[in-house]
Amino acid sequence: MRYVDLLFRGHERVIATAVLEGADGIAVVDPGPTSCLAQLESGLVALGRRVSEIRAILLTHIHLDHAGGTGTLAARLPNDVPVYVHARGAPHLVDPSRLLASATRLYGDRMDALWGAFEPVAAARVRELAGGETLTVCGRPIEVADTPGHANHHVSYFDRAAGMAYVGDTAGIRISHDVLIAPTPPPDIDLEKWHDSLGRIEAWAPSRLFLTHFGPVGEVPAHLRRFRDALRSSAALVKRTLEQDGTDEARAARFVEELRRQIRRSVPEADRARTELAAPYDQLWQGLARYWRKKNAGPAS
Repeated sequence: MRYVDLLFRGHERVIATAVLEGADGIAVVDPGPTSCLAQLESGLVALGRRVSEIRAILLTHIHLDHAGGTGTLAARLPNDVPVYVHARGAPHLVDPSRLLASATRLYGDRMDALWGAFEPVAAARVRELAGGETLTVCGRPIEVADTPGHANHHVSYFDRAAGMAYVGDTAGIRISHDVLIAPTPPPDIDLEKWHDSLGRIEAWAPSRLFLTHFGPVGEVPAHLRRFRDALRSSAALVKRTLEQDGTDEARAARFVEELRRQIRRSVPEADRARTELAAPYDQLWQGLARYWRKKNAGPAS
């Protein structure tokens, strides 16, 4: 399989779009934000393909870094090109107003510079998924699994013939080979469902995983073991901050400081910036703090 580095904010190895190739065209998994669509187009040309060859768009979930450019891209394609997305995410593609309001609370006046426009997707294009389906995409059978945890509208895709599972954010962020980050932004983090989702991916027995952040990885059992450890460690660290005195701003700052300290030990300086672009550390705290508070495991602030 091949992919395009979207060069998010001018940085390599932050967001990747997977390209599935068949006899009758291509499909893309997670086309990224509108701010990166020009790079997606030029990246496809570098692979000897063109936007006009896209026969399907597959979304793992609708967060802006994965799906923000979907409506803009789809509008350039024939009306019969489908957009596959979890049923819970589908309404927000058709009418993104609530999604954009939520994202604006996180990003404020940086929204347009980071992501560009989030144009709606025509309802007739949208194909809702629940997990358990087998799609035919560019002549290839693609299995679908419901994989919540990072988001309640997250699905993963498996090309059994190629042994490749396209897992979005479910198997973590790996910008540097030595470090795995658990992407835990608000509002949908659910650790129990997340661990179940990792089990569904394992049950496929893929030989490789494709991470939107960033690219293909092998040694799947070892990777998933390491990611489970990273997820548990990050969750435990946030829980400890909630047990400490102070404001949420101070708690989040302690989490960010500790995460940066851990990363400095083994991640090259260039990869540190890329890692934080892919997963802003304060947002990781926010998502897990919300999770623990919903579980009544941390003090109310």
